[in-house]
Amino acid sequence: MQVVHILSFIVFMYVGLSVIYLFFFAIAGRFGKVKKYSIDEKKALIAVLIPSYKDDSVILDTALQALQQSYPSERYSVTVIADGLQPETIRELKSLPIKVVEVSFDVSMKAKSLNTAFSQLPSGFYDIALILDSDNIMNPDCLEKVNHAFQQGWQVIQCHRTAKNKNTAVAILDALSEEVNNTIFRRGHRAAGFSCTLIGSGMAFKYELLKDIFALPEIQNNPGEDREVDIQLVKKNIVVEYIDDAYVFDEKVQRKEVFEKQRTRWLGTQVEQASRFFRRDMLSLFWKKTYINKCVQNFLLPRLLFVLLFFFILIACVVDIITGYGLLMPSWHWWVALFLIYVVTMLLAVPSSFYNRKTGKAILQVPVLIISMIKALLKIGQNKKGFLHTPKEFSK
Repeated sequence: MQVVHILSFIVFMYVGLSVIYLFFFAIAGRFGKVKKYSIDEKKALIAVLIPSYKDDSVILDTALQALQQSYPSERYSVTVIADGLQPETIRELKSLPIKVVEVSFDVSMKAKSLNTAFSQLPSGFYDIALILDSDNIMNPDCLEKVNHAFQQGWQVIQCHRTAKNKNTAVAILDALSEEVNNTIFRRGHRAAGFSCTLIGSGMAFKYELLKDIFALPEIQNNPGEDREVDIQLVKKNIVVEYIDDAYVFDEKVQRKEVFEKQRTRWLGTQVEQASRFFRRDMLSLFWKKTYINKCVQNFLLPRLLFVLLFFFILIACVVDIITGYGLLMPSWHWWVALFLIYVVTMLLAVPSSFYNRKTGKAILQVPVLIISMIKALLKIGQNKKGFLHTPKEFSK
């Protein structure tokens, strides 16, 4: 029984610190203020970079939409990095007023594609590089707001990535998850004075900074390039700004099979990157708040696994109440209180637009997605073999 108590207390400390961390930033995200951006007279030269791996079904529309910005057309360019696209798709892309960089690798990686594009674009010409995924659609004023933030001195900017589709239960839950992350890890972090977390797309950088990062050997074969970029920014002590109303619309996964593949990639990169914080080059930053914050983020459980953990804990609470065995430490009362704080945290983090009947029906699919998450956890080794591509399926 003593061993059970010790293990229970260790788990309680981990879960308790995680919940308090999330609760604090959920409050900051719901009630705190973030800076607004609009238009600046000075216009930076912006390179919009769109890596596309076998996404023939969506890349043409994405490229066309990227040309529809309110930002002066002579002050930005669109470059599609074509990896594995069909010849007909490439021909159609080349008919547009955009740049097309064709790439081919034995093992395709987003970081490799971007590094190749940087080597072919003119050096010292652009001020800003903005990365989109092949399904991302920017709001027409997005580049104006990014430019305004850049002119205010920010070197790295994350836009508000949000759902392009909510056409299935899985897509609704994926969209909800993204907005919870926006509340806690982006708006909440900036309102509290911390660097916001990068997502992987809809993010803009000082051009030469990003070019130098993607030239690093450790990022070339890394399927979680956004996490590696995050680490490099921690090492450089660069704070990431967040523009809450610079919207980038992103396709949400629609089927549990695609969800499982996506989460396999995400979990694999999280495990891989967590170990990076204990290497010598990172340990030298141990007492910096940016290091501590990013380290905590990398050791948080995914939300679905949190739900699963609380499910088993609540069962143990019921057993303790009925039998009086006292399995849980410090006591079942503390665990129930922790669960309630977690519930309040999620309620604070979920935007009001999701409080509707469709979301209620979608939540019934949570047990199915938990099973998919467990399968993804068991498959994370596959992530090291190459980029796990999640196909784009949504069409207007």
